Amino acid sequence: MTEVRVRSGIWATMTGANRAPVTVLAVLVAGLVVSGCNSLMTAGGDTSGALIAGGGSEIDSRFGAEEHPRIVAAYGGIYHDVKLEQTVARIVGRVVAASDKPDQSYQITILNAPAVNAFALPGGYLYVTRGLLSLANDSSEVAAVLAHEMAHVTADHAIARQNKARTAMIVSRVVTDVLNDDDAGRLALASSQRSLASFSRQQELEADAIGVRTIGRAGYDPFAAARFLTAMGRFAAYRSAAAIDEKQPEFLASHPTTPERIDFAIRAARQFGAPGVGEVDRDRYLQGVEGMVFGDDPSQGFVRERSFVHPGLGVGFTVPEGFVIDNARDAVLATGADGTALRFDAVRLPEGADLGGYLASGWVNGFEEGSIRRFTIRGLPAASAIARAKGWAFRIAVVQVNSGAAYRFIFANEIDTKSFAKAADETLASFRQLEPSEAAKLSSLRVRLVTVKPGDSHSSLARRMRGVDRPLDLFRALNDLKAGEPLPAGMKVKIVSD
Repeated sequence: MTEVRVRSGIWATMTGANRAPVTVLAVLVAGLVVSGCNSLMTAGGDTSGALIAGGGSEIDSRFGAEEHPRIVAAYGGIYHDVKLEQTVARIVGRVVAASDKPDQSYQITILNAPAVNAFALPGGYLYVTRGLLSLANDSSEVAAVLAHEMAHVTADHAIARQNKARTAMIVSRVVTDVLNDDDAGRLALASSQRSLASFSRQQELEADAIGVRTIGRAGYDPFAAARFLTAMGRFAAYRSAAAIDEKQPEFLASHPTTPERIDFAIRAARQFGAPGVGEVDRDRYLQGVEGMVFGDDPSQGFVRERSFVHPGLGVGFTVPEGFVIDNARDAVLATGADGTALRFDAVRLPEGADLGGYLASGWVNGFEEGSIRRFTIRGLPAASAIARAKGWAFRIAVVQVNSGAAYRFIFANEIDTKSFAKAADETLASFRQLEPSEAAKLSSLRVRLVTVKPGDSHSSLARRMRGVDRPLDLFRALNDLKAGEPLPAGMKVKIVSD
């Protein structure tokens, strides 16, 4: 198999699941030149301990082996939990045995990331995040996700898409060179991009069909794929409550819309019979995820409702009401309902550095001379300034904590309104150093199982959640429940607590 690039997990690219961080990064990278974040806020990854289930070509295996450490590092390392690993390995083994290539071996890695994601590399390298495992409610749903990703490997989708993309670029270049017409070249490229987008959507639907067929043959509920797609849509709605709307036209999207995929998955499942066929294996799966870390890993700091706190770095801040925080590996990202985007990261500056001079040192496009303001936040030296670039307004700030440690706030909005300025000022003013006693009390949130008792309701169970924003909405999203849906006594449900 020809070498290909790792593909992003399609199970995390649906409406809004990752919309906030993607939009923030696009805004801040395209509109403002920001120097690379240093290692103050990063975490490495141990590549030992991956699960083995189940022989791709030598080229495939070499490529997977080379990319594996990078994938692990990018996702915060491997999440080690013997009970959870056994749960996932059991599901994978059953799916592989029922697949079109039961002799294909797979290395399954649980990534230590809260994002809802799964993907595969040629050579049988299969990845799933603990964030996805916390959202699933039974073994058949996880089987549907992994069978879909295996289908991309067995159907050679990555190499086919790479060849299609290469052809698109060649067509554009030939038209431009031969006709000496940039406009014609751009038109040809746009046409090729539409063709590529359609081609990619076809691949996703093909992988869906293969995946449903595989889990049906494995004896799992074939309707699990549609069910989990629906659950992901609800979780996406929870996560993107304050996210910026994407502006990309739907026909250029690289994947089918969620309703289209759900309808397609249901039609594929009906080949096995009516809903109710196949095994879901709910209780055993939930026992496997109980106690799993939920949300951020301690090495990356914690998001607690509208606050970000990092015990290791000893700092924290709070965003205004209506903002949603995403704790990425190298930065903290947040979005507000009015379209304001925030990036918080770390830089290395010598003690006593001229912070205003740093802001004006050339790493910012559209910097407004004369906008620098120097001040202190709880005794810490700080500076802020304004920039405008490519139709965006930016408010930037830097706070020095000690020798070598400084932190940047970068706010962006298409419109420089009073509310934008207020949100930036409020967030910056909330920055603080943590007291040792406060840092010591912080611990990871975990998935906990609760057995529903007579009289329990969505609201009463959600009140048992700790450290999360909008607990009732999250409770319903984690358990794939609609508002008003009854909770039978004896049912096991997930909550999040410390």
